[in-house]
Amino acid sequence: MFNLANNLVEVMHITWPIVAVTVVAIMSLRITYLIKYKPKFVLYEEILILIFAIYILMFFQIVTYQDVISYGNNFIPFKELTRYPIGSNLFYKNVIGNILLFMPYGFFASYYLRLDKKKIALLLIFIVSISIEIVQLVIGRCFDVDDILLNIIGGMLGYFLYRLLYLITEKMSKKTIGTLLISGIIIGVVALLYIMM
Repeated sequence: MFNLANNLVEVMHITWPIVAVTVVAIMSLRITYLIKYKPKFVLYEEILILIFAIYILMFFQIVTYQDVISYGNNFIPFKELTRYPIGSNLFYKNVIGNILLFMPYGFFASYYLRLDKKKIALLLIFIVSISIEIVQLVIGRCFDVDDILLNIIGGMLGYFLYRLLYLITEKMSKKTIGTLLISGIIIGVVALLYIMM
């Protein structure tokens, strides 16, 4: 867990300039749009959009530029998974890390599209995951079919988390949902800061 926190700190250290500029650009565009067109304003949805944008930028950094230990291309399912001893730093970084990396994508895609079918979530997660591996192959990194499998597991966990939260909050008012979500975000940020210190 400590190693994952260090990796997150490293990614945040590298990506903060582009995240800061992008957040300012998105917020200025969004605020201008809200002032000009006066659509219904829902605070927690605005916060989720911003968090998703930050996630995508950090996600891009991780899958394209982060240093990885590579054993070459792998087109055989489960071959690389057995290479890392359970509990080792490489296991946490490569196996658990790939799963955790895709959970937010599965959650956000399901939330924004209000997905109620697993097949659509699975297809979207697969498309993004395979495109990442193909791009990594093209830019000189490695293609690993096991990464696709782990990404699908993580993305589907995000989908199931969305469905669980949907069932729990289905009868709640938007105000209650917003309060719970903002409270969760604050707790998450505090926990993240605590882990990184």
